[in-house]
Amino acid sequence: MTDEVTPGASQRAGCAGNGGIGRRTVLCGAGVAGAAVLAGCASGGEETAEELKGQEIAKAADIPVGGGKVYGAEKVVVTQPAQGTFKAFTAVCTHQGCTVDKVQNGLIRCACHGSEFKIADGSVQKGPADQPLAEYPVQVRNGGIVVT
Repeated sequence: MTDEVTPGASQRAGCAGNGGIGRRTVLCGAGVAGAAVLAGCASGGEETAEELKGQEIAKAADIPVGGGKVYGAEKVVVTQPAQGTFKAFTAVCTHQGCTVDKVQNGLIRCACHGSEFKIADGSVQKGPADQPLAEYPVQVRNGGIVVT
């Protein structure tokens, strides 16, 4: 790799070679930008149970029996598999880190690649995911679902 100047590049001070933008500079910049994008995807912004501890993540009245609701901003899905039984799981799919998008027919679904998880325990019903969703311990307090 050389520091050849890109044709038509500006001749500003501080740039590689004779003042233009060098090929190495362009490639390094692209690599840094790509790494930042991948890091953002990998982390997913997922909050851990410890970070959510003590926080109300949903209202019990908003969670249907036999169903649930995805809270995308918090990366949490809250379900009610049976009357009065509430569960909370990470909304980050264990396959490739997409956020699950809906709860339907007793399953938490990921639209990215079709994985499905059971609302009762977060276990895999259908792949490609092969690991369950992480569960957060919760209690109902004053009508709110709180991570404990």
